[in-house]
Amino acid sequence: MTLLQMDFTIRLPRWVAEMLAHSPKIFRTREDRMRFVVTLARENVQRQTGGPFGAGVFDASGCLVAPGVNVVVTSNCSILHAEMVAIALAQKKLGRYDISDEGKSDYELVTSTEPCAMCFGAIPWSGVTRLVCGARDEDARHIGFDEGPKLPNWQQALEERGVQVSRDVLRQEAVDVLNLYVKVGGVIYNAR
Repeated sequence: MTLLQMDFTIRLPRWVAEMLAHSPKIFRTREDRMRFVVTLARENVQRQTGGPFGAGVFDASGCLVAPGVNVVVTSNCSILHAEMVAIALAQKKLGRYDISDEGKSDYELVTSTEPCAMCFGAIPWSGVTRLVCGARDEDARHIGFDEGPKLPNWQQALEERGVQVSRDVLRQEAVDVLNLYVKVGGVIYNAR
């Protein structure tokens, strides 16, 4: 198979399907949604299937459209951050690159840690209309991750593009997962 013929498949760890089978159909509050993505991140660390980050795309009713976990190291692919995985899977499931269908629908990206530079860039193009974050950029940097060069006023930049931003939702729970990753000796990839 030549490079031009390669297919690209995003594979979530098997345990994600098991977790989804036992999860509620509707996550009513943003705290419920954040608790779910933090649990994804924690499981990813404990099962050693990826980095300490979880995300999910939810519709306006709180129904999960697509989960995401960081599988950078296990997939040998630097773009497979939790947010990118959740966005890509939501786009595939919905059958459109603009999740909002040109503003006709409302979708929320919930992520256990604020987006890095790459994920920040993808968010306005994805079609999500709300971003909810747990841990902060500086929390990820504190344990050694290189979050890349991001605008100092990144929240305002997203809001100017029609994406509402909420920060610090269950921040300590999300930070605890980052610290757990360090404690178990998780790989801090791309550290600078």
